[in-house]
Amino acid sequence: MRINDHQPLLPYLAAEDRYDHMPFRKCGQSGLKLPAISLGLWHNFGHNADFKNARSILRTGFDLGITHFDLANNYGPPYGSAEETFGRIMQKDFAVYRDELIISSKAGWDMWPGPYGNFGSRKYLIASCDQSLKRMGLEYVDIFYHHRPDPETPLEETMGALDHLVRQGKALYVGISQYSAADTAKAAKILKELGTPCLIHQPRYSMFDRWVENGLLEVLEKEGIGAIAFSPLEQGILSDKYLNGIPKDSRAAKDGRYLTAKQITPEVLNKVQKLNELAKKRGQSLAQMAIAWLLKDPRITTVLVGVSKPEQLKENVAAAQNVVFSKEELDKIQKILN
Repeated sequence: MRINDHQPLLPYLAAEDRYDHMPFRKCGQSGLKLPAISLGLWHNFGHNADFKNARSILRTGFDLGITHFDLANNYGPPYGSAEETFGRIMQKDFAVYRDELIISSKAGWDMWPGPYGNFGSRKYLIASCDQSLKRMGLEYVDIFYHHRPDPETPLEETMGALDHLVRQGKALYVGISQYSAADTAKAAKILKELGTPCLIHQPRYSMFDRWVENGLLEVLEKEGIGAIAFSPLEQGILSDKYLNGIPKDSRAAKDGRYLTAKQITPEVLNKVQKLNELAKKRGQSLAQMAIAWLLKDPRITTVLVGVSKPEQLKENVAAAQNVVFSKEELDKIQKILN
């Protein structure tokens, strides 16, 4: 079943002031700058999504200065459909803006049946990148990631495949996601020796998930690698969505794959309510403060957000205007989270 696009939007002309308010940050020691807020197409771009809404989200993002659209081979549902949707929107709205965009994709999770459609072999990564380019109608992606560590494939093979994709002209830069500090250091060394430096690491990072603080951020700083934090709102927990119960249209109520009602415990809600009170004192929503809290660290190049409607994107982008925290505020946040 195709996405409903019976009501096409008017031809798109990007806002002239799109670069006036979005802060851009240098990605590690590279020459590439990324917007403080990047847009992820993990949810709400599959075949079950509304095509007109998907177009509105991407248009709104670019108008607000978001130049980075983040995808992966298995985003959907079904797998591959988010890239197909993006490819259609790219052709309709963004073809003339291609050189103003950073488009990324990834491979590493299960994608097709059999032993060649998963993890980190050279066979899988190169085939997957080719498939992604066809689905999106692109000659190259700006960033191609290995989506997760593979304990069975030598790092030399996986990093060699990433280097090969750059040399083929199918990717301009490469990155890794969810690698440990130790494996990140090894991967960075291999890529540097191959002549294709690791541009960026994409870790899960939020106030409630701080594993990156146990050594990874130090490795990224030392190696000159940028960072893009995903799930900054902990699947919506770090917003006002669940302060008064679980809404029927929320991810916890409808999906259950990434967030369940059982995870929203009284203890979690108590922390969220206290954080929300502090956010109000800062003149921010809780979601804005959660994003700003990540951006306070210069080692975080950009924060990756996903939205179901354009209005949410406007709120998220506004977070980048206030990323300074007093020592008192940081101490209060730490006390709440402990």
